[in-house]
Amino acid sequence: MTTPRDLLIVAMDVESGRPPERGDLSLALAGAELIDLLSARAVRLEGDQIVPGYRPTIPDHLLDQAASSLVQQTPYETVDDWLWRRGEGLAAAYLAALEDAGQVTRQRRRWRPFRTGQPVLADSAARRQAEDRWTSQETVLTALASAAGINGTRTGDEQLDVADDALGDVADDAVSTVLAAVHDAVRELEAERQRRSIEKAAFDNVWRGDGD
Repeated sequence: MTTPRDLLIVAMDVESGRPPERGDLSLALAGAELIDLLSARAVRLEGDQIVPGYRPTIPDHLLDQAASSLVQQTPYETVDDWLWRRGEGLAAAYLAALEDAGQVTRQRRRWRPFRTGQPVLADSAARRQAEDRWTSQETVLTALASAAGINGTRTGDEQLDVADDALGDVADDAVSTVLAAVHDAVRELEAERQRRSIEKAAFDNVWRGDGD
């Protein structure tokens, strides 16, 4: 298994008040991919730029796809650019991959037999591995999960404070750079959501005023 797959399993498995935002999770999954590529020495960081290394054989097809999508020539892609580009729709892609592997099933309701049901984790070795990393508070997984809003109890700024704490426990500078970038991207996305919400509320107020 890979860190992105473990992260998605944790996101589906941890009990919390609400599921993580799909965009936040996708950004964290893109960060998890980059961390696994760093571990495989498929890339290295020069400052915040992603420099491709040797091309290893990667059995996980999504991670292999990530490696294949690396910018091969200067100017290399920055970590921030990678998160936004690679992260687009990534949560859905990993969910589909878990379904294809039989690690997620769809729970159908008897009165809606032709409707696609909620995704449910199967009891599998992959699930147990992800649970072991989570319960042991493995630093990288904890930091990614906290940035994405996966921590079981905390919400909002408190989630990001947990991510800040986890960043301080990471010894590898390149991994720390990626985790910090995920953290910042999630903050940026949340700020954009709030901006849009304010604009929508203002528009709704004007519309209601016109109606009066």
